[in-house]
Order: sequence, then C-alpha cells, then structure tokens
Amino acid sequence: MNANPLREDTVRLRDPRSGEHNEVLRFDDVHTLEAHAQRLRAGQRAWAQAGVQQRAATLLAFADALEASQDVLNALIRDTGRHAIAKLERQASASLLRRSVDEAASYPWTVQGASKTPGIEYHTSSVPYSLVAVISPWNFPLLLSMIDTVSALLAGCAVWVKPSEVTPRFVEPLRALIDACGLSQVLHFVVGDGALGAAMIAQSDALCFTGSVATGRKVYRACADAFIPAFLELGGKDPLIVLPGADLARAADIALRGSIQGNGQACQSIERIYVHAADEAEFLQRLIERAKKIELSLELGRGHQGPFIFDKQALVVQAQIDDAVAKGATVLHGGKIETHGGVWLQPTVLSNVRHDMVLMQEETFGPVLPVMRYRDVAHAIELANDSIFGLSAAVVGELEPALRVAAQLNAGAISINDAALTAFVYDVEKQSFGMSGLGASRMGAAGLSRFLRKRSSLIQHGAPFPLAILNELPVPSS
Repeated sequence: MNANPLREDTVRLRDPRSGEHNEVLRFDDVHTLEAHAQRLRAGQRAWAQAGVQQRAATLLAFADALEASQDVLNALIRDTGRHAIAKLERQASASLLRRSVDEAASYPWTVQGASKTPGIEYHTSSVPYSLVAVISPWNFPLLLSMIDTVSALLAGCAVWVKPSEVTPRFVEPLRALIDACGLSQVLHFVVGDGALGAAMIAQSDALCFTGSVATGRKVYRACADAFIPAFLELGGKDPLIVLPGADLARAADIALRGSIQGNGQACQSIERIYVHAADEAEFLQRLIERAKKIELSLELGRGHQGPFIFDKQALVVQAQIDDAVAKGATVLHGGKIETHGGVWLQPTVLSNVRHDMVLMQEETFGPVLPVMRYRDVAHAIELANDSIFGLSAAVVGELEPALRVAAQLNAGAISINDAALTAFVYDVEKQSFGMSGLGASRMGAAGLSRFLRKRSSLIQHGAPFPLAILNELPVPSS
C-alpha cells in the first residue's frame, strides 16, 4: 500500500530519460476557472481595441523573450527527454510568432463596397471571439500549445491553454515570460487533467484541440453542448508511396527520417510505407542499412532518437508489433522495447505486413516502419487511402507522376520527395481529411480568420423597400 498517496489534484511527473517520477505538480483549482475567465474576458476588450499593430508589437517582444529563455528550454528537456528537438521546438514557436505577425499585417480587417443588390453598400468588420480555449498534447508541449494560441491572440481574442498533464513543466517558466511581456491579461496557462479541460470548454467561446480521435470525439460533444465552434487536429496514419523508378536510396532516407523524427511521436509521422514489388528487396536493404546506423540518445545531447515521452505509449507500440508478428509480419530490425532507465525503441523495420494488422490501421506513435509491396500505382493509391485517417501523406518519385498520385490521396497535406513537411511549413493552408480532424486550417491565412466572425452593416442608399412588396398578388379568376 502506498504510504504517501497523491492528492487527487496533483500529478507525479516522470523523467522520460531516467524513468523516475521525480517531481510532483499541483493542478490548478477548477473552482478558480470562472474568475480567470472573467479576468481574461475583461482584458480581451482592451486587447481587441488596441489594434493589430499593438498586438503584433507585444507578440514580437514575447517571441524574442521566448527564443532567449533558457528556463523554458530546460523545462522542455525535462518534459520530453529531448535536447536538439527541444531547442527546435523553442525556435519554431518563436518563428511561428514572427510569421503570424507578418500574415496579420496584410489581413483585410475591414472591407467595404457595393452589393450586387442595387443601392446597397456594405461595411464588413472582423470581430474576434472573446475567449478561446486551447487544449494541447504531450508530444510537442510548447509548439502545439502555441500554434493555435498565436493566431487567436493576433485576431484579438483572449486565450487560455491547458497543455497535457504528462508534460507541464514548461508552464511555470512560460508564465513568467507572459507576465514580463504584458500578456497576462489575455493569455493564461493552466495545469490540470481532462476534468479541468472540460470545465474550460464550458466557459469558452471557441475551442482548439490537438490529440487523439477518442478524446477528440468527447471534446466535440462537449463543444456541441456548449454551442461553440471546435477546431480539431487529431491522429494520423500517414502513408508514404515510393513510385517505380524512384531513387531508392533517397526514398529510404526520407522514409527513415519521416518515421523516427521525434521518436515517431508526431501526428504527421510516416507510419505506412508502400513500395513496388520489383523495388521491395532493394528498398528494404537500403532502409535496414540506414536504420542500423541510428543511435539512441541514451546520453543527453548525443544520438539521433530520444525516449518515449509517455511510457504507456511504448506498451501500445509493442502490442502493435507483436500483433503484426503473430499474423505473419517479419521484423528486420528493432522490434523490442528497451529499458535504459526510460523506455526506448530502435527504428523497427517490418516486412510482410497486411492491412488486417493493427499496425497498418491504428495510429502507432512510435519509430516503426512497416513496408508493404504494391502491384501497380493504382494499387498503391488504394492502399494509402484504406484508412480512417487523412492528416498527411508523402510521395517519392518523378515530379509529374508524384503530383498525379498526390491528387488522388485522401489527405490534407502531401509531401513530394520529402516527408512530414507540415512540421516545417506553416504558411500553407491544409485541412484534415477523415477522422484526422475538423475545421478550418490552422496554417496559412485561415489560421487567423477562423478566430474572426464577420459583422456587416448594410446601407440603403435608395428608397427603403416598401411595405407593398409584402402584398400577395390577387388570385386570378377562372
């Protein structure tokens, strides 16, 4: 029996590298949410009235502070067990702020003109939601907390954010930056579990959620009950098609990087690889050669691939591998979870996979590369589209054939001759297909406009429409 049980309003944080539970964090009190909501709504009115230039200046100062913050970086490293990617995550968040400011500068905040209805002029303005809730996951805790938040703030909204309780250590140093930059009246981070997130939804005007399909369904129902819009970015099962005639060495490089980046703990990771039957043997040889050169980052600051952030995810991944092997798949490299304090997995290459294996249907979220042969390009497209997901995909081959294939894939973003480009490209709109999400794109111009409603004044310059237009015509006599 545990002599020191945790309070229900606390969480014991785990170090992904050592596997030790070395810190206890107290959740924010759900009963204080109403006061926070009122404070943020009050601050939002002045924030919206300040205008986009003032909002941009404040957010640029925040970007500079974030980019320079060693405290935030150190917290990200403790949260995720990653060094290089933690630095990239901090840099990407600052860059996102600056790019979003540039986009907001050219946004048509007010529009006026003549209607197609004779005599009518219109004046249209953009009106932000008052309070936007952002609920983000554990795999990229800072970046996925900021990707929706930045656009909502630029639109003139106030935002409160609940990151995952698995990786919340960055919140405290980030709160200090928010206070120092004068953003605390319109931006607030909370720490808590799903119950806190549910309470936030009930007090918000719009919701952005990034996470699993299962939780996304619950969130969507809660938003329907609250009658607020929901922008959902959910899971992925991204396919990569290697076309006949492709450079197989390059294709193997792309497949490996796209699959193990962030230890495969990313929604846009490559999780299914399709290769023409005639190319399969050579592709697998090249892929295995490269996978064997990947070094686990057992020492911080060295190696290519970090630990599982969330140890329970390792159990999911191992179960998928075991199911595939039981059904006839062959493990060519890796395949077994390793414990080195935390939990790790070598890049795991499998052949002889089929679509009746869990590994080819459900999101894996780990560094697993199942390779399946196809007969012809039409068969490859059929296999790639045999999924409930449609987040993104990749095609490797000559440009024109690759573009023709991309046009037939049920996914919102197709990387051509690379993989997972949405992790780096933020200015191009793309939407999720299938169960991968709902709502306007979080990237490009739509990333801003989805937080703005349109209010139009319709001006009559002619005579008002007369009451006579309501008169019914007499029924003609027979």
